[in-house]
Amino acid sequence: SVVATSLRQEKITMGIGVQSMVRRVPMIIGPLVGGFLISLYGWQDGIRYALVLCVLLCVIAFLLQYGMADDNASGAFTPQASFLKILKAFPTELKELLISDILIRFCERIPYAFVILWAINHHGITPKEFGVLTAIEMATAMLCYIPVAHLADKYGQRPFILATFVFFSLFPVALMFSSGFVLFAIVFSIRGLKEFGEPARKALIIKYSPAHLKSSAYGVYYLIRDCTVTAGSFLGAFLWSISPLANFLGAALCGIMGTAWFYFSIMRKK
Repeated sequence: SVVATSLRQEKITMGIGVQSMVRRVPMIIGPLVGGFLISLYGWQDGIRYALVLCVLLCVIAFLLQYGMADDNASGAFTPQASFLKILKAFPTELKELLISDILIRFCERIPYAFVILWAINHHGITPKEFGVLTAIEMATAMLCYIPVAHLADKYGQRPFILATFVFFSLFPVALMFSSGFVLFAIVFSIRGLKEFGEPARKALIIKYSPAHLKSSAYGVYYLIRDCTVTAGSFLGAFLWSISPLANFLGAALCGIMGTAWFYFSIMRKK
C-alpha cells in the first residue's frame, strides 16, 4: 500500500524491485553465517547457536519497528471490508493470477525442505558449501531485480512473470541432474532466476486489486495463497517417501500447470 501510494503507476514495479533487492542482502549473509557455525561447532551446537542469533535479531527488529511506529497511526485507522467482501471484489484477472500463483508455489513448496537433504545426504555437499549455494541464489535474484523492474514498468509485467514461472518449473528438473558443487551452483542460479519477475508479479497484484482496497486485497491474496500452499509441504513429504525423483517430478508438473494457466488465462488476453 505504501509503495502504491508513494510512487507513480509506472514506477511501482521498480519500487517493489528495490525493496525486494534490499531484503535479499541478509538472505545472502544469513546462510553463509549458518553454514560457518555448523562447520565450526557441528550440527547440534551450530544450529543451536544459529537459533540463538536468530532470536536476538528478531528482538532487535522488534525494537526497531516499535521505535519507528507512528503513534498517530492507530487513530487514523478505518475498518476495511470483511474477508468475503474483499474476495468477492477480486476481478477475474486477479483470481486467475492467484490460481496460477498457487500452482507455481506448489512447485516451489514440494521440494523446498528436501533440497538440502538432496545436496548434503545424496551428493556430499558440505553445510558451508550449501550456504554458498544459497548466497549464489540470492545474488542471482538481486542482479535481476532492478533491470527487470525497469523493463516491466516500460513494457508491461506479464512477459516477465511468465519467465519467472518457467524458471520455477525448471528448478526441480535441473535438481534431478545435479551432482557436485559446480552443477549445484548452476542449479541454484536457476533457482535465483525464479525471482526474475517477482516485482512484476507483485505490481500486477496491486494493479488488479480494487482501487479502494489495495492493501486489503493484497493481504487476502497472500493469505489464500499461503494457506493453500502449506499443503505442499505434506505432499512433498509424501512424494519424497516414494523417491526424490517422484518429489521433483511432482513439483515440475505443478510448475508446468501453473505456467500454462497463466499463459492461457492472462498472457493471451489483451
